[in-house]
This record gives sequence, C-alpha cells and structure tokens, in this order.
Amino acid sequence: MRIWPSPDSTRVVFDLADKPQYSYFFLQNPHRLVIDLRDTNKKFDLGKTFIKGDLIKRVRYSKPEYANSQRVVLDLTKALQAGIFSLKPIGNYGNRLVVDLTDNSQKTEQTAKKEALSIGDRDIIIAVDAGHGGEDPGSIGPSGLYEKKVTYQISQKVTNLINAEKGLAAYMVRTGDYYVDVNKRSVIARKHKADLLISIHADAFTSPQPKGASVWMLSLRRANTEIGRWIEQTEQHGELLGGAGEIIVDTQNEKYLAKALLDMSMDHSITTSYALSQEMVDQLSKVTYMHKKSPQTASLGVLKSPDIPSLLIETGFISNPTEERKLNQRDHQQKLSAAIAKAIKNHFRKYPPEGTLYASMYRSTDHIVAKGESLSVIAKRYSTSVSALRQVNQLKSDMLRIGQTLKIPQS
Repeated sequence: MRIWPSPDSTRVVFDLADKPQYSYFFLQNPHRLVIDLRDTNKKFDLGKTFIKGDLIKRVRYSKPEYANSQRVVLDLTKALQAGIFSLKPIGNYGNRLVVDLTDNSQKTEQTAKKEALSIGDRDIIIAVDAGHGGEDPGSIGPSGLYEKKVTYQISQKVTNLINAEKGLAAYMVRTGDYYVDVNKRSVIARKHKADLLISIHADAFTSPQPKGASVWMLSLRRANTEIGRWIEQTEQHGELLGGAGEIIVDTQNEKYLAKALLDMSMDHSITTSYALSQEMVDQLSKVTYMHKKSPQTASLGVLKSPDIPSLLIETGFISNPTEERKLNQRDHQQKLSAAIAKAIKNHFRKYPPEGTLYASMYRSTDHIVAKGESLSVIAKRYSTSVSALRQVNQLKSDMLRIGQTLKIPQS
C-alpha cells in the first residue's frame, strides 16, 4: 500500500495479487472511507504504510461484513470526494486498486493570487507541467533514472527563470512527486487562466541509439475533436469562452455561435503554438542535439486544449545511456531550462498579449515586413484588422515589400 499526496488530493494505491473485487462507502462523524476487499485472506500490516499528506489521519482494519474478505478504513481529516478504480498489470506493476481522494474546498494560493491581479498590465501566465509523477515514473533509463525526476527538476528551473522575469509569472502544474491525470493538466492550466502550457518530458525508445530533443504541438485533428466534444458539454461554455459564454443559451442555433468563438480561439492557440515552437527549436538547438529539427504535431493527451497554446518538450532520450547521464546533470538541466525560458521570453516580447505588462514594455508601434508576411498575418499578430492597417498606412493595395515599415494602429 502506497500513499501519494498532492496539494488538493491524495492517491492511495493497493498492490494486489489478482484483479480486485471491492465496494466502498463513506461515513461521517468522524469522516471515514470504508473499502471492502473480497477474496482476501492474508492481512497486510497497515502499520508499515507511511501516512503522507493532510487528508488521511490513519489507515486501519475493521470487522469485515463478509467472510473471506477484509475491510480497510481510511480515517479522514475532513469530508472528501473519492474516485476508486482498478488497474490491470503493466510494466513493473501488477494489479492495483487506486483511490483518489479529492478536497474540492481548497483554493490554492496561486489561484487566489491570479484572481487578485488587476486587469491592466497583468503578468503573462505560464503553466509548467512536469511530466509523469508519483505512481507514474514515466520512462526509466538504463541506470535506473526515472523520467519523473528529470522532468520535475527541469520544470523547477524553468519556473524559477520565468518568475525572475518582470511581466512573466510561472507556476508548476504539479508541485511534488504525485500523479496528475494527463487530461486534468490542461484543466489546471485553464483554471489558472494560463496564457501558455509547457509540458516537460524525456523521450525513450526500445533501443539505446536514438538521441536528442524535440518540440511537439497540438495536431489540428486533435484540436477539432476537442472543439466538437466541448460544444456538446454546455457547462464548459463559460469556462472556455469567458464572458461570451454567459450570454450563450444552449439552443441548437447558438451552438454555431459557440463553435465560431471556439474556432477563433483555436486559430489563436495554433498560431501561437507554432510560432513559439519554432523559437523553442532554435533555442534548444544551441544547447543540445535535436532529434527533430523542426516542430512536430501529435495527438497527445496533455496537448488537448485548443484554447490554450501548448507545447510538449522532449528534453532528450532517457533510454540513451549518454543522454541519461546528461539529463541527470545539474549543468545540462540548467542549459535546457535557460533555453526554454529564453524561447518563451523572446516569443512574448515579439507577440505580447493585450493588457499585459509585456505589451506595455515591448510592443512597438512600427513593424518591419519580413519574408512571407501578408497584411492578414500582421493584422492577426497585433490583434488589429486589415482595413485598419490599410487606413493608418494609406495603402492602396495589399501588396507589401520585404523591409517595408508599417505603422500599427492602437487596438
């Protein structure tokens, strides 16, 4: 039996010889979770279990209701919600019964700080997600290095570097060695109103030869799938659309309005992710070998939010003995972290969101036309319109020349 605490939840894992047959219920005064395990004769010494976190007081046995069964009682510190499910054997793990205890009454200090920010000149919020954690070690290197350890250490360094920059504020999606469901990571980022989600990982392969870092972004196919799913979940409209969601009534016609608004949000997210991914590849290539020399797209679980620009960064192959040693070195981790933080700074200095301190500090009123740019591309970048660009620059056509200076109208 193992216990993995997190800031607002605790995961309890029972390692079992066979697939569990179980039932459970809550009791109050005092608060308890009671779990009945069928076909269980041998008692495990619960005194060996180290109680961690603030949600569980102790774990003990009680008189079972059925013969040939065991009743395990978790004495809780308060009323909690529980998700209980079994897992099949995989890798080094056998059958498991997982209990996720959640305290929905808690409000993190970071959330409170975010809500207290003023509307004008706010910080740009970066969610830094350390891959895997707790019960999920991720990939394991030849010498036994866990991916979850590497990702957490690099994420900490990235977070510290970003927080040292005026106008940027970073927080870690997981703040310790515990498991966060892949699908929940983007939900946590959204609750914190993140402008960007960066997920840190370390790649692995069946042979030791592959090496190098890579940068991944959300595929359009996955983005469109999520858009369609959200349209059917009307309770998420307000959350995904902000104030616009409050005026959308769930009628068949207004679903098209929600779809249009979400499509616009997706366009912004994909455009931002792609621009940042190019900058990220450029910066990482200066400090490490790149397995993929251009940004890649994938339908990965953590990259599932069309409304939040998101990148997944594979920092190297932990299955490669040489890279495993490097990924465990503080100096190499610092170089990777500095490259990631610099890419984020460079990107938002070029394209700061409206209403942020970065926009006040770095947004220029002039733009020099680069190769491949059009009026529509420039208009989207500065959150203005093509007609406004034409008017302020007295343009008679949409033809531009490389090096041409354009005035950017104030939004």
